[in-house]
Amino acid sequence: MKEKNVLQFYVLCNRLKHLIRSGWIAWNVKKERVESVAEHIYSTQMLAIAMYSEFNYDIDLEKVLKMLAIHELEETIIGDFTPFQLDQEKKQEMGHKAILKALQPLSDKQHWIDLIMEFDARKTKEAVFAYQCDKLECDLQAKLYDEENYVDLNNQENNKTIEDENVKELLEKGYSWSQMWIKNDLNKINFDENFRKVNEYAFYNKISDLEEDK
Repeated sequence: MKEKNVLQFYVLCNRLKHLIRSGWIAWNVKKERVESVAEHIYSTQMLAIAMYSEFNYDIDLEKVLKMLAIHELEETIIGDFTPFQLDQEKKQEMGHKAILKALQPLSDKQHWIDLIMEFDARKTKEAVFAYQCDKLECDLQAKLYDEENYVDLNNQENNKTIEDENVKELLEKGYSWSQMWIKNDLNKINFDENFRKVNEYAFYNKISDLEEDK
């Protein structure tokens, strides 16, 4: 029954509204309500729209927004893991199996499976753009939490991430928590010039009051 398929898929995806991003849990972000995976997905899409608008990318934006809509769909089944918690090759293997299960109710499931595989392969310009949106959004959310003083580096019991060599080195250099987060990604991720500029602006400037800028 088509109506059952619609509701089965909807209910599954609804889980992401209540699944808190594991990175914020790991860092003991002390906010009453921390970002869910669903909220991250929304923000990546809004970021894609803004980047497309301001930097005139030659891409299929509709395709990008579709990729971003489902890029965390696997987490409805396997949950959310940071790169520090689970080897990325292992996570992708688990994720692809989960995607097949999650998309099972949809008659056009192959279309969405193909988009996920394209996103993960990062060989098309749309996939590369979407991936950069995904990574940049995480950096920007960290900056907002930092500016709002929701992270105490002196209260990080049971946080294995803070023991990572790269993380420790950056913090020892005197970077704030979010600056460490951004710098770590700038060092590891091949952001293009535009994404790098946005991330560097956030690194050096306060962004939480920009919505009030006139």
